[in-house]
Amino acid sequence: MKTLTDHLTQYAAYHQDHRNVVTHFVGIPMIVLAVTILLSRPQWQMGALMLSPAVLVALASSWFYARLDARFGIVMAMLLAVSLAASQWFAAQSTSVWLGWGVGLFVLGWAIQFLGHYYEGKKPAFVDDLVGLLVGPLFLVAETAFHFNMRTDVREEIRRRLGSVSAPTGVAA
Repeated sequence: MKTLTDHLTQYAAYHQDHRNVVTHFVGIPMIVLAVTILLSRPQWQMGALMLSPAVLVALASSWFYARLDARFGIVMAMLLAVSLAASQWFAAQSTSVWLGWGVGLFVLGWAIQFLGHYYEGKKPAFVDDLVGLLVGPLFLVAETAFHFNMRTDVREEIRRRLGSVSAPTGVAA
């Protein structure tokens, strides 16, 4: 199994242009929210819990993140919980509102992502490895941590592995 540093280094190699990274800070949250909105129907009551495909996907994703790194995993689980809570509101609305917001955010988020990769001049990371779809949100959390000089051990190892290529934000020298 790849390590946290393996995944983040591979992802960072596709994200060297600052404009691309900035578009990811806008597009990825939109896509994550869109996916949780779209997967928030149907819902099943299980005791005091309300389950949906979104909850199951968030639990599986949180498990993936936690296995890579406990601290980042906790942050990712909390962010997914916020997304799920917001998605519950959309799921309770009419089908047109639920679907309109879900599809609209998804399409707009991906358009912003592809604009960033146009600037980058490289294809998105998930084209070569579908796990990149899960690593994208984690990359944003890691970049935020690096910006605030947290997890410097991870940042320095990514820098070392990238060699002469350095990402423009938290991984940059």
